[in-house]
Amino acid sequence: MCGIFGAVFVPEGRVDVDRALARLHHRGPDHQGSWRDDRAVLGHARLSILDLSPGAHQPMVSAHGDVVVAFNGEIYNHHALRRELEGRGHEFRTRSDTEVIVEGYRAWGDEVVRRIDGMFAIAVWDTRRHRLLLARDRAGKKPLFYAVDGEGVRFASEAKALFASGLPAAVDPSGLPSLLTLGYVEPPGTLYRGVEQLPPASMLVLERGERPLVTRYWHAPFAEPPIDRPLPDTLHDVRRAVERAVERRLEADVPLGAFLSGGVDSTIIVGVMRQVLGAKVRTFSIGFSGDARYDETRYARIAAEAFETEHTEFTLEPSSFELVERLVAVHDGPFGDSSAIPTSVVSRLTREHVTVALTGDGGDELFCGYPRFLAAEAADRIPQRVRDVGLALVQRLPRGESERTLFARGARFFRHAARPLAERLLGYYPYFAFELDGVLRRDVARAIDVDRPLAWTREILAASAGATPLARVLHHNFESYLPHDLLVKADRSSMLHSLEVRSPFLDTELVALAARLRDPLKRRGPRMKWVLKKAFDDLIPGPIKHRKKMGFGVPLAAWFRGDLRDYLLDHLGDRARLFDYLERDSVRRLVDEHMAGKADHGQRIWLLLTLEIWLRGVAAGREGLVS
Repeated sequence: MCGIFGAVFVPEGRVDVDRALARLHHRGPDHQGSWRDDRAVLGHARLSILDLSPGAHQPMVSAHGDVVVAFNGEIYNHHALRRELEGRGHEFRTRSDTEVIVEGYRAWGDEVVRRIDGMFAIAVWDTRRHRLLLARDRAGKKPLFYAVDGEGVRFASEAKALFASGLPAAVDPSGLPSLLTLGYVEPPGTLYRGVEQLPPASMLVLERGERPLVTRYWHAPFAEPPIDRPLPDTLHDVRRAVERAVERRLEADVPLGAFLSGGVDSTIIVGVMRQVLGAKVRTFSIGFSGDARYDETRYARIAAEAFETEHTEFTLEPSSFELVERLVAVHDGPFGDSSAIPTSVVSRLTREHVTVALTGDGGDELFCGYPRFLAAEAADRIPQRVRDVGLALVQRLPRGESERTLFARGARFFRHAARPLAERLLGYYPYFAFELDGVLRRDVARAIDVDRPLAWTREILAASAGATPLARVLHHNFESYLPHDLLVKADRSSMLHSLEVRSPFLDTELVALAARLRDPLKRRGPRMKWVLKKAFDDLIPGPIKHRKKMGFGVPLAAWFRGDLRDYLLDHLGDRARLFDYLERDSVRRLVDEHMAGKADHGQRIWLLLTLEIWLRGVAAGREGLVS
């Protein structure tokens, strides 16, 4: 797990590789190195995980000098690929998975990207053909940003390295509709003018005199025909696929542990780790003070006791909000997911004990673990007349001071049930999906495409046309929320503290299986993740198996009305920079309603707060500076 940077066909005097790598130090504190010729420069900040020797440092150059690689991530099938390459006469000097990419490119060219399996962001410079290849992993676990600079391209794991290298930074307001609707900017866009993000499962190729060519090399098979297997065989297949995914992620030359939330997914991961390793597992969880609805530590303790782990537990206080400036910096912009705070805290404290941690990320996305999935699907089965009556009713009732009550969830369902599927999916984001006209300043809205997030949502759904409603919802989530919210949060919050996190549920083999399971295996009535729970029925403790879905959130509503009131009002006061883009009265009304307890706008206010902090940083020339 590392940070990469590079520039090709950009004049040498305009690229400061040392400053770029300094901005990526948190991703790779163990070694920084660079390589250059007259057309390219590659840099690497290394977090040593596998083969800790200096021979595995990067950028790595082939013995023949024809290929140079800078790589961030882990390749889980590198042993099998190494044996195949050795059979073709390729020789290896290290035990690292990086060298498999080097020799794999020499053997197969761009096809190496389809053959490797893992989490990765890769840069390959072909010194003979003067050709750049960039690639990201299938699920989008590892980030990669790039900017066209004249005839050349700069690229980096985090956008801040591009600016440190000499690229000017400027705000691009065209991404605001997506940010205010989704809580993030969908690829290839960002909030920085001229900076793009390479989409997941994609490759970029650049040759001198040409424009960058981006192509997609893989799609999750949610839209393919379901697998028709007897139930006992399916249960066996699911269990073995999960077990193999965990096994592949246990290779490391450094201490290894796991996040344990007390939910089904992390409990399964830890249980399988215990069985495979035959030894105690180090586990880590975090709770919250002041609101039991957000605290899962009781269930984490149940799992820890069942598997006899070496368990460490932390409690998050409102004072942890001091992290927000660093999190905005490491995210390279504003973001809607406030659970980055506890993820960062548990990552920092976990890093004191281990260097690698496995997580349960992806289980909900593959096996239907969110209530909103059922709600989005169920709306199609309710007569339109009933949906219209429900909507009329909830519009007459007050929203209430918390969004976690049963009434609030029911009201949210009827507010969106009457809409077409694309609009319905946008409505489940807790931000400003259908209020952009009242939030964006009119002059800003006229200059940009406010329908951009809806068009993107329709584009994703079009790729799964003909599939069942549930398959389409799961496919949309896999292409949207998972890579651009959940995995971004996991990567930035952990790498801020030089901790590598691995996600067995996003294993390619497991995704290929789970995506094609029949709908009744994923949900039976209101019971979610049925087949996963059934496959591990003997492993999951009863209280965890039958508990209700909680979600990994932060008690923002109470914090903003209490300990963090002054902090909030200071940032969203009259002189806030976000009023260059947003309507002052709309923001004021939002804050006033929240403080008075008339509504729970905690998630919206969090998003606006991160936007304000980011705008201040850009204005001060501190783009992504992580202190």
